[in-house]
Amino acid sequence: MVMLCAGLAVPARAQHQPPEDPEDEKQVGLWLDQGISADLSPDKSLEFELHERFDEGASNLFEYFFQGGAAFRLRPWLTVIPIYRYQRFPGNPTVDYENRLLLNLTFSTSRGRWRPNLRTLIEGRFPENRVASARLRFRPGVEYTLPFRMARSPVLVLSNEFFFVPGTNSFAAGGTFTQSRFQIGVRLPVTDSFSIRPYYLLQSVNLPAGWDTNQIIGISLAFKVLNKSK
Repeated sequence: MVMLCAGLAVPARAQHQPPEDPEDEKQVGLWLDQGISADLSPDKSLEFELHERFDEGASNLFEYFFQGGAAFRLRPWLTVIPIYRYQRFPGNPTVDYENRLLLNLTFSTSRGRWRPNLRTLIEGRFPENRVASARLRFRPGVEYTLPFRMARSPVLVLSNEFFFVPGTNSFAAGGTFTQSRFQIGVRLPVTDSFSIRPYYLLQSVNLPAGWDTNQIIGISLAFKVLNKSK
């Protein structure tokens, strides 16, 4: 009888195991990013972004989202952006959508051709049918303007992002340190208001069974609407 009860308890616990985070990449992926920044004044702008993410060899659209916010350049080295994001997970069996509130704190400075920076994201995640959770993301990086004789020189972009869930997690994870994303790419300015940035990203996710790493190719398009009023 004791063994029978123990056998029944194992499936019961398995049923209560939180699902895997639906934003986790599987196999080789393709990420497409489009962003628009519209100047309101020298130190304020509206920011809109649209993202599509494919996995399983870029054959499956597993996630897409759009987000918007207002950027406040409080100091030459500090930009603050409160953001709202709406995210969908087509075909996911446990979560259809997620609402997210974010606060972006970006610190940066210039040293000649070098521009070191640190982006910190504070996230409140509200997925469908799951407990809400908070997540912290730290992305140190550097940009280097390549020394080419061009009107608009390409910029090498390098970063590594680290994800932490300090309390209750909406999804299954192997610990508080849940994910890292190493990224390298080149931003190619086409005009003063449009640039393209192809990049390579290595995503490592801390699952209950251990770390899982996948490779991603991304293409980012950035548009800027300039304020010509004086």
